[in-house]
Amino acid sequence: MKANQTITYFIIKGISDDPELQAPIFVLVLLIYLISLVGNMSLLLLVCLDSHLHTPMYFFLANLSIVDMMSSTVTLHKILLTFITGDHTVPYLACMIQFYIFASLTAHELFILMAMSYDRYVAICRPLYYKIIMNFKICLLLASFCWVLGFMQYVSFIWFAYKISCFSTNVIDHFCCHLVPIMEIACSDITILETLSNTQGLVVYFIIPFLLITTSYIFIIRSIMKIRSTVGRRKAFYTCSSHLTVFVLLSATMIFQYLIPSNSLGSKKLHSLLNMAIVPMLNPFIYSLKNKDVKTAFRRRIWKCKVNTFCWINVGNVIRMMKKI
Repeated sequence: MKANQTITYFIIKGISDDPELQAPIFVLVLLIYLISLVGNMSLLLLVCLDSHLHTPMYFFLANLSIVDMMSSTVTLHKILLTFITGDHTVPYLACMIQFYIFASLTAHELFILMAMSYDRYVAICRPLYYKIIMNFKICLLLASFCWVLGFMQYVSFIWFAYKISCFSTNVIDHFCCHLVPIMEIACSDITILETLSNTQGLVVYFIIPFLLITTSYIFIIRSIMKIRSTVGRRKAFYTCSSHLTVFVLLSATMIFQYLIPSNSLGSKKLHSLLNMAIVPMLNPFIYSLKNKDVKTAFRRRIWKCKVNTFCWINVGNVIRMMKKI
């Protein structure tokens, strides 16, 4: 296709063009999506239903689960629909909206991790003032700020991306609408968009979260090292391990995707898939497997379900016996 100024849709090439890989890829993506939904939904319900988890840390964790479910749905649903229907086309406006929502959710996830690092800082460095500082109003304000700032961050990106008037082709060599492949096929001036991507995106995605979270953990480690008891130090480190693992995992995938140059298109798609699908799938398991409170709450809910089921079965048996009499 020659350069066209009236493009109304894009064609998404997908993860692979190999016909023999289509079925395995579909099964793999579907499995990742279902695991991500079930894992994050289970963690969200557990936090909502168990009163022992009604604390600031798990309030932010519930927000993180919502973000992971939304980001997985925004990116993976089109891959699954493409395999089912065979339709690789995406309307121009829908493509811009998909990129905007996913990019905003990613920024919001980093802001939530920043809020969680501040929560861990207060809990360990200012334990006597924890309930005063991290009250419900402050937590709600921090979460709202993360949502608003996350979705405000990419308004300018979408404005300038939507104003691109000339493309060399309407084929996007990716599995979703992503800004980088869209910029690669643009033949009009995208200097402003590139500047935004290299400055604003870099600052918000990497510099600010990295500096603030690193600063929080510097103070946290200093406070932990002052604890004389080995058991106390281990317990304090354990409360931060899940959050730190998630942040390192997300940062590593984003560094490989955005900062480390790769000439291989397959590598770029793999890094994008790790960021868009694997990280949201792993987050609930990291917090479940490495957190005693979550495991205890899960066992408590399972036990309650068993007791309720047992009670209902016995009531049913009694009713049946009374009818026979």
